[in-house]
Amino acid sequence: MNGVIIQYFHWYYKGKLWNEFAENTEYLKSLGITAAWLPPATKCNLGLEGRGYDIYDPYDLGEFDQKGGIATRYGTKEEYINAIEKAHQQGIAVYADIVLNHRMGADETEKIQVHQVDEEDRNKVISDPFKATAQTKFTFPARQGKYSDFIWDYQCFSGIDIVQKDGKELTGIFKIHNEYGTEWTDDVSHQLGNYDYLMGADIEYRNPYVVQEMKNWIKWYLETTKADGVRLDALKHLSSGFLKEWITYIKTELNPSCYILGEFWKDDVKKITDFLDKMDDLISCFDAPLHYNFFKASEDGKAYDLRRILEGTLLEQKPLFSVSFVENHDTQKLQALESTVLDWFKPIAYAIILLSEDAYPCIFYPDLFGAEYTDLVDGKEVSVTMPKIETLPKLLIARQKFAAGEQIKYFDDPDCIAWVRKGTDEKSGCITIVSNGDEGFKEIDLGEENAHSKFIDFLEHRKEEITADKDGKAVFAVDACSVSVWVKADET
Repeated sequence: MNGVIIQYFHWYYKGKLWNEFAENTEYLKSLGITAAWLPPATKCNLGLEGRGYDIYDPYDLGEFDQKGGIATRYGTKEEYINAIEKAHQQGIAVYADIVLNHRMGADETEKIQVHQVDEEDRNKVISDPFKATAQTKFTFPARQGKYSDFIWDYQCFSGIDIVQKDGKELTGIFKIHNEYGTEWTDDVSHQLGNYDYLMGADIEYRNPYVVQEMKNWIKWYLETTKADGVRLDALKHLSSGFLKEWITYIKTELNPSCYILGEFWKDDVKKITDFLDKMDDLISCFDAPLHYNFFKASEDGKAYDLRRILEGTLLEQKPLFSVSFVENHDTQKLQALESTVLDWFKPIAYAIILLSEDAYPCIFYPDLFGAEYTDLVDGKEVSVTMPKIETLPKLLIARQKFAAGEQIKYFDDPDCIAWVRKGTDEKSGCITIVSNGDEGFKEIDLGEENAHSKFIDFLEHRKEEITADKDGKAVFAVDACSVSVWVKADET
């Protein structure tokens, strides 16, 4: 399957996203989009200002009057379910964004015992245990027990970032003492000593009642929304034991074909492959190392050796479990992991993930539609414009129509690389050539079956027609700092 995902949002998106997505499904299908990753649909602590990652009530998809209103930032439950139905009518799968790590915006306080830890080394205790008051009780009064009557209290959480002591508010990272112990769970990433804690009230997955509630919830969610898969947020912070049990439950008891995609954000591919091994390959992961290769290549320009563009990536190491991307909501300008691939290189990066043999590519909403937004940086308003990538629709269509069959790489020059897709009975194949420096040329042997075949650049960057010689050899060209996709002239 030549599938393509679209991340159908960005961090600053405003408006009725569910309705807009529903209206665009036909257009997305025409570009060969086969799946859409939609943002979290759950009610969040910041109401219409929240993006869904500040999760409050997982059972509220825009149905109950909580946190300032009924709708979420993106619309109502009815609009969300309608959007998924519209996608299914066009043959597009929907991946729901799921936040498993934490809760925010509790309804009541509780008196708890905590100790504070060093934020740079969470195994280092920096205070004696003390009694405090914290927002750790979630009762969801507006929902009144509909769908679930589970009450979350401090036994359901392992850590918190704000407590009250002697009438004063303290901020930091506080380890909650409960019946599951006074230490963090160990089966998480060991970044900063122990990466269990991320934000808000950190969920305690050693609590069997919590594990059962999360199984009940995902069953309800998938049955209610008919989502085809899930994108799981912030997996470095989650218990791998819980995660494996939970995913196995989905795969064995709910939907064996449910696609599970995880954000395990590491620039070291071995740490991602080790995680995948631990999960018994039940899950796919985003290829963050490939994104960082693209980022560095865009920054370095001609100094970057294109022959190494795939080195140290998940696409190279474990392609069946990798999802390739150029940009996402965390890497866009003004965000936490800002590492924005420069505009000149984006068509090259997209050509690599869309036209390569093994990639399962994910394109980013602003790269297809454009985006403008503002944010405050050090008290000053900063405006950002993300122009749409003009060649992206054609690259998507080239993937649909031509990018098939065996791949042969010509990664033999630091500034100009190419690869051939030999085609199948249904698709004629293509030659992709990119340059990060001067105008480039590549002699390619396509075999005698392509003798005297004529080729044109499907992207129309090059205007000439190229004819293979009697042996099927031809020299293909690309403009400086550009990409061309050469296809048979009679196939267009």
